[in-house]
Amino acid sequence: MFPERRMQTKIEKIDSSSAIALKIIEDQEMEALDFLSFREKLSFANISHHEKKKEWATARIAIYDALNQLNEPYPGFFKDEHGKSQSMNGRGYVSLSHTPGLAGAIYHRDQPVGIDMDLIREKILRIGFRFLDAAELDFLEKDPVHYTMAWSAKESIFKCQGKRGVSFRENILLEPFDVNTSLIKGRIRGTDFADHHYTVQVKNLENIILTYTIW
Repeated sequence: MFPERRMQTKIEKIDSSSAIALKIIEDQEMEALDFLSFREKLSFANISHHEKKKEWATARIAIYDALNQLNEPYPGFFKDEHGKSQSMNGRGYVSLSHTPGLAGAIYHRDQPVGIDMDLIREKILRIGFRFLDAAELDFLEKDPVHYTMAWSAKESIFKCQGKRGVSFRENILLEPFDVNTSLIKGRIRGTDFADHHYTVQVKNLENIILTYTIW
């Protein structure tokens, strides 16, 4: 799924209960957004920044496409008090992400999910101490790809657990992993979510790291 080092539009089932979609960010005709709920259409109309409108709309089309893969109707989504997207009908779990040029979404009928996408940038090497535990700094190579994989995996775990107040450095710990891996294992420690264990899928799409997890 999702060929390595190739950025493209992609929609695919993960299993019978979940699907993922990636969409190239571009201007969307209003007709393509007819599926949005009234509340979402108001939110869209209130976004003044052109690029943010494109990102927002493309991410919603991505989740619409993922739902179509599962023959699920689009219920509309809103953000809860923790900033996590929730369905308006109270069913299923969704996570959205975007990075310059690409938006993504993942949906699961029964289990929490998290997705993240990040551009690979050299500057991440300078800020690793802010989000990495000492043990992680020991096993990671001084490679922006390796650091971005770690950041993105933690972001997917954070979004999957869905509550504020979890520190990337203090509370999310990753097991050692190779820069060429497709799986990263991690857990949350020292919070109400301690002993939550996660397996994060990793893909290198050109200059973007994609990660997602289902818990």
